[in-house]
Amino acid sequence: MDFTLTPEQQLLSDGLNKFLDARYDLQVSRDAAKVGEGWQPKIWKAFVEDLGVVGACLPEEIGGFGGGAEELMVVTEALGHALVVEPFVDSVVLGAGLLHSTGNAVALEAAGRIAAGEALSALAALEDGSGGVLSRIETSADRDGEGWKLNGSKAVVTTAPIADYLIVSARTSGEPHDPAGVSLFLIDLADGAPEGLELQRLRTIDDRQAADITFTDVRLPGDALIAGDGAIDLLEKAWDTATAAVVSEAVGLMRKVFTDTVEYAKQREQFGVPIGSFQVLQHRMVDMHLRLEQSVAAQYFAILSLDAEPAERAAAVSAAKATISRAARFIGQNSVQLHGGMGMTEELAIGHYFKRLTAIEYEFGTADAHLARFATATAQIDA
Repeated sequence: MDFTLTPEQQLLSDGLNKFLDARYDLQVSRDAAKVGEGWQPKIWKAFVEDLGVVGACLPEEIGGFGGGAEELMVVTEALGHALVVEPFVDSVVLGAGLLHSTGNAVALEAAGRIAAGEALSALAALEDGSGGVLSRIETSADRDGEGWKLNGSKAVVTTAPIADYLIVSARTSGEPHDPAGVSLFLIDLADGAPEGLELQRLRTIDDRQAADITFTDVRLPGDALIAGDGAIDLLEKAWDTATAAVVSEAVGLMRKVFTDTVEYAKQREQFGVPIGSFQVLQHRMVDMHLRLEQSVAAQYFAILSLDAEPAERAAAVSAAKATISRAARFIGQNSVQLHGGMGMTEELAIGHYFKRLTAIEYEFGTADAHLARFATATAQIDA
């Protein structure tokens, strides 16, 4: 396979990396995440208007530039390398991408607003006790005249506190584990949450905005239903695409962490010599490099399998996520250890990167969960 970027993809990569190097300050972004709005609207505006990053991976039908999986890889790896806190995966991949896939008029309008930088979105899909399985849904949507009534709860919905749209998976028929009964609803939060919708805000370990959401007799109009039969297939594909995007983000993070650790080992002296000259530490860094290269291979595998049949896609994405989860822990923990106590301080970038790598280890499913999914998917392929 040829993994060389096209001239257009290389321009996208170079432009985004130069912008992030020049204008994306780590301390400013951390302050925005911890005590500010949770993101930087000016940066997001530049992503949309100056760089075309938000639209790079979206269809032209909703105002994007028609890019695909390779553009997604280029963008998310660069965002990971700079530890960007803005909700690209939540709002663009799980938001506009999923909305577009429904083909619903209301959803397409919302997707167009996201592509234009006018709105953000969040996906409320997982519930307590679901084990990361998208079809294990107890949140229900029942007919209420010409509209719908929503009851249930969703756990740790990232970006929800700053979102203009909330995409909610709910059961319109069937038993709690029945994939056929899952539907998707779109809630407009621009004018505030509807009565009965409660957000309990929280901040994740990597300083991202999130919320636990409760729905108590939330009344929605009839056109809030954007996908009924077959919604689970759309949801799973969007989820796999987002998982591959996070895998790519993790590669960018690990590249940065590994490079900084090697440079630190060359400068930090002990017993009058750089600690990088100690053979045991050289072996440790070689192991980190091997994990990074394995992750890059897994990244390519996942990205290039996004348009494959569902079982093949699931196997590739789960193999990549399991690989990345283990590599994120190994590289993150070893980089902190090689930096010593300073690695856990707020002053060094390494501590912030370590928090994000720790979150990615569990985000979109743990290594064990994806190994089980990989086994199921490969069995379906072989059958």
